[in-house]
Amino acid sequence: MTTLSNLTHLDWLESEAIHILREVAGQCSNPVLLFSGGKDSLCLLRLAEKAFRPGRFPFPLLHIDTGHNYDEVIQFRDLRAKELNERLIVRSLEDSMKRGTIVLKAPDEPRNKHQSVTLLEAIAEFEFDCCIGGARRDEEKARAKERIMSFRDEFGQWDPKNQRPELWNLFNARVHKGENIRAFPISNWTEMDVWQYIEREKLGLPSIYFAHKRPIVRRGGAIVPITPLTPKKDNEVVEEIMVRYRTVGDITCTAPVESVADSVEKIIIETASTTITERGATRLDDQTSDASMEQRKKEGYF
Repeated sequence: MTTLSNLTHLDWLESEAIHILREVAGQCSNPVLLFSGGKDSLCLLRLAEKAFRPGRFPFPLLHIDTGHNYDEVIQFRDLRAKELNERLIVRSLEDSMKRGTIVLKAPDEPRNKHQSVTLLEAIAEFEFDCCIGGARRDEEKARAKERIMSFRDEFGQWDPKNQRPELWNLFNARVHKGENIRAFPISNWTEMDVWQYIEREKLGLPSIYFAHKRPIVRRGGAIVPITPLTPKKDNEVVEEIMVRYRTVGDITCTAPVESVADSVEKIIIETASTTITERGATRLDDQTSDASMEQRKKEGYF
């Protein structure tokens, strides 16, 4: 028999996340779960299984595809959705670009920040009233400010100075037509919590999360993978080293880290000793200023 005294830290986190998912299902008429194939959204899928199986999820899955994602992650995304027999909706930045709602300043401009446009278009298309995401407060300063049930107005905008109180275990996901909630069931989790949950639940992951050899260059203090989208520049020296990805996203703005951790157990040991945040070490698009993520969230970003 499970009692309050013998619940582990992961048990508490899991219980809270399942409660949040069920609150979304109970309060919202048309929610959706944002699923990229990355480690955080894979944890969300397992939590949704525990919250709603043996029935189907009370929401579809949605991925906003930049067109510049790693093939390994996209393939894993499709495989996992098929295994679960859940509906996966994919909306692409390429389609928004064809409509003219996204205009790039240059062909090689990172697309990550433009995802908010396609996301808002998908919300309007399907009339979603809640988007469930895998963002965590330990990732970045702006995310640390955000509530678990984050209210967005009819323009998809977030106001950090106008948020709903969240007392104890009470959450308010009710909105008027056209407004939206972004729900973050694992908001209170850390990177370590995620990896320990992956280990406990024996979750499969895209291969790029584990150490592998890859050609890279060192640029601006970061490791940049050599790909058709991120070629070497003049005078840069190409190395082939062991790396892994702590987070995955658009190829043009996601940097790997040097690592020999080729198993979840080794990644947990490595994570325990790191002093740099996940996004701080790997996201090239968040380095322009401390306020860059907050501004993007105000404009409708995840």
